[in-house]
Amino acid sequence: MSLPGWLYHDPEFFSAEVRAFLRAAPQVVCHESEIALAGEWRSLDYLGESVIVIRGDDGKVRAFVNVCRHRGSRLVDGTGGCARVLTCPYHAWSYARDGRLVGVPHRNEYPGLRTDELGLVPVALERWHGFLFVTLEPGAPAVADMMAPYEEEVAPYRLEQLRAIGRVTLRPRPLNWKTIADNYSDHLHIPVGHPGLTRLFGRNYRIEAQAEVDRMEGDLVDRESDNPSERAYQRLLPAVDHLPPSHRRKWLYYKLFPNVAFDIYPDQVDFMQFLPVSATETVIREISYALPDDRREMRAARYLNWRINRRVNAEDTELITRVQLGMQSPSYVAGPLGKSEVCLRSFASKLRRLIPEARLDSSPAPGWSR
Repeated sequence: MSLPGWLYHDPEFFSAEVRAFLRAAPQVVCHESEIALAGEWRSLDYLGESVIVIRGDDGKVRAFVNVCRHRGSRLVDGTGGCARVLTCPYHAWSYARDGRLVGVPHRNEYPGLRTDELGLVPVALERWHGFLFVTLEPGAPAVADMMAPYEEEVAPYRLEQLRAIGRVTLRPRPLNWKTIADNYSDHLHIPVGHPGLTRLFGRNYRIEAQAEVDRMEGDLVDRESDNPSERAYQRLLPAVDHLPPSHRRKWLYYKLFPNVAFDIYPDQVDFMQFLPVSATETVIREISYALPDDRREMRAARYLNWRINRRVNAEDTELITRVQLGMQSPSYVAGPLGKSEVCLRSFASKLRRLIPEARLDSSPAPGWSR
């Protein structure tokens, strides 16, 4: 059976998710190439916490909580920048690029101050094929362990050499994060809700579920689409010689439990996060990367990829908004999952193991999650 509807809008269940696994889940911040120079930084807001990832003068990348140790002010604003020092806008306490407290105005006001004990609070950081992940607290597997079953498949894509070809976009949605995550791994809605993908893939869209990762794929069919953008993409996508022949016209998707996904195409790579805000609010965060390639055909293919997937995103937004509204109906009773819905089965089983109350048809008495 699928998960009951109350899990998709109940504030107490959302609080239980935060404690059980959401805070421990690795979250991608950026690609290492985006902070190539000393002092360059990127930030991520996640579950009420702001994290900075910054490159130090020694070339090392570190992650810190974006909070001054004096009075708790946020240090930096925005999604990225470059700084010689990180200076608090409240009282001008300053921190070096390695997090050390190096500047305290009115130092005589603080007799016995131990600056070596008041550096920025570090956050666990993992580098996976050039992508930088942070983890607010321990408990989840490393990204490298999650993706271990697919290491050989991912390796030829040269992810370490990617460069950003767009900017981070944030799309707030009045949806539970699971509504979005479920849809990402749902293959049965493709022929119903995505006519463009159906024209591109025909009937060869396939899925599988590992312990921590869902994998989806579709191979571009030889029959040309009637849609101009899709047909042009089929024609113009150039050969990508560093990929094995089996993957040169394959669209590949990975979803890491619980809320990070990678769309890996022959022409570019996107990451997408479903950042939970509340039981009924989520921010979709995404950006595109690609290997340096000045061929006109490749530039055109990347543009056409963007056009095709903007349409897919619009279709998904309409579909999952309908699901969210239905989940919030008191009349909804969890429905069956088909034999082929292996990703949704895996997700539901995992959630029930992590939070046993997910087995209940309706929410327990108020206060159960404390």
